[in-house]
Amino acid sequence: MSCLVSSRIGWIIFLVGLIEVSVAASAVLGGDPATGYRLITEKPYLPPDFDQEIFDRLWETWDDPQREEAQRADIATRRRLTMRQYGLTPRPNDHLARPLQYVVTADGQYSMNCFACHGGEVNGATYPGAPNSRYALEQLTRDVRLTKLKLGKPLSHMDLGSLFMPLGGTRGTTNAVMFGVALLANRDVDLQLLPRRLPPPMTHHDMDAPPWWHMQRKQNLYIDGFAPQGHRPLMQFMLVEQNSAEDFQSWEEDFEHVEAYIRSLQPPAYSGAVDTKLADEGQQVFNRSCAECHGTYGAEPSYPERRVDWSEIRTDRVRLDALTTVDRQRYAESWFAVGHADEVECAPSGYVAPPLDGIWASAPYLHNGSVPTLWHLLHPTERPPLWRRLPGSDDARVGCRFEAYEQVPDKVSRRERYEFFDTSQFGKSAAGHDFVDRLSEIEKRQVLEYLKTL
Repeated sequence: MSCLVSSRIGWIIFLVGLIEVSVAASAVLGGDPATGYRLITEKPYLPPDFDQEIFDRLWETWDDPQREEAQRADIATRRRLTMRQYGLTPRPNDHLARPLQYVVTADGQYSMNCFACHGGEVNGATYPGAPNSRYALEQLTRDVRLTKLKLGKPLSHMDLGSLFMPLGGTRGTTNAVMFGVALLANRDVDLQLLPRRLPPPMTHHDMDAPPWWHMQRKQNLYIDGFAPQGHRPLMQFMLVEQNSAEDFQSWEEDFEHVEAYIRSLQPPAYSGAVDTKLADEGQQVFNRSCAECHGTYGAEPSYPERRVDWSEIRTDRVRLDALTTVDRQRYAESWFAVGHADEVECAPSGYVAPPLDGIWASAPYLHNGSVPTLWHLLHPTERPPLWRRLPGSDDARVGCRFEAYEQVPDKVSRRERYEFFDTSQFGKSAAGHDFVDRLSEIEKRQVLEYLKTL
């Protein structure tokens, strides 16, 4: 009952907020947020990944006891179990119980949309724009492929592509940056398809999706801030061969609405208890020690969008190096950056310190999702080297509930291994951002309490 009430309340808050900002966002951006949301959820811009029959048979690939539970369940319950298995969430206020992360057509075809990575849960309720830190894209694609082969159905571009390119090494993270590199390498500057050729050099690594409500505070995209914002950059991941250059031109107006929707999103308010005295003290500490990079909050907010040199931040630098000068220059010369090519930074020296609005709702932390709670972000030496996420949230330390391990247990299945985050692996380091140790223990407690209020 409490989950149902929470979901309905969350949807009401989301809908009211969307209505309030719709007119203002439309005037500024030339798009309508409500139309943008409808387009993301109802219009397929990518070819389908699977159909309803495949979705309803995925449970047959699972390990026991999940497979046994699904076998005993009725169809409605089984579909809910399937969504939970892969980190999918039901759309708010949708009587058809369709997943937010896929467009589902009238004939039962499932096409991935932007919410696959940018539509998650907050306090058990679906929240469009929140990072989907439970999305199991690699596992879902593998199970879809196995089920299609069993049923004799043709494989999709995703099924085939994932045989050559990793989709993500851990639940909740994806190889999204390299998706963009691979797709753009097959196009000329006007997005016309090039003759088939070998894929470009790529450094595969995992990234954690940022919350979309940060977009209204920023002028540039991505953790290194190398590309200016706009509606065209939002279209990059539609560069599959089935979409032509003419398709992109015809969809431009659609993505003006999508951009207006994204920039209309507000972070959720913290729903738990807050020690206001401690939070007020934390605001003073934060403004003195953190605001230079992360900005200020409250009645007169500011955000410097400061790129911090890697020699100072020292978080995992694989992401910084993976997108090469050649890759960035290719983007600058493409249709996506027309009119803004001189604003593309082809050799950034570090990562942009993100805004912290709604940070309590966007665990895990750092750009690769390597730190499970804000408490651990503030205590660098206590960050777990190997951990596995558990259901629910850690209210005391603010973030994910998790279990720490010294090593991955013996005899775990491939599916279970996917649940472990190993910070010793390439691109998954939890090091860096350790200047928080300049704060005393009481100051860290104060800042942690303050962060709940943003």
